[in-house]
Amino acid sequence: MKPITLTLAAASALALAACAEAPDEAETDMAAEEAAPVEDTAMTEGTIVEVAQGNEDFSTLVSAVTSAELAETLSGPGPYTVFAPTNAAFAKVPQAARDQLMSEAGKEDLAGILTYHVVPGETNAATLTSAIENAGEAGYTLTTVNGATLTATVQDGNVVLTDAAGNTAMVTATDVAASNGVIHVIDTVLMPE
Repeated sequence: MKPITLTLAAASALALAACAEAPDEAETDMAAEEAAPVEDTAMTEGTIVEVAQGNEDFSTLVSAVTSAELAETLSGPGPYTVFAPTNAAFAKVPQAARDQLMSEAGKEDLAGILTYHVVPGETNAATLTSAIENAGEAGYTLTTVNGATLTATVQDGNVVLTDAAGNTAMVTATDVAASNGVIHVIDTVLMPE
């Protein structure tokens, strides 16, 4: 499974570069970036919410987090692991459903969906990949902040999350550092039961 780890590490480096608000000298030195522990780079990135706010691909997620009144929680000390859907992932959800969720009446359902994308503690890509390998074919079970579970597997060299309804989301970038956790980018919004 070493190719997966290398792929995840490469995606991680690209994700960090893409999500940084303003590159500094340390970020431009690829060797220094790869050698630096996650904790050291996390302190320069801001909270999970701040990192998401600094990346246009997460504008819908940021709006949803604000609507669900979760920004303060996700800016707290954590640590958290967030499987963050991109704008394109949210676009897969029918417009009427998105409008309902973003309304005052949908706030509770939206909070449930968003907290389904958050796992307590910090799980980087290497740790997740190792856990999946050790779990075998059934996959590794992650318990989310809302108490429901996701199943993580590796399919065709990619980490894939399966939700309670059997829908899947592929992890497209990993280890986006934040001061209070880590973000892994996914291509589909996951739904709790």
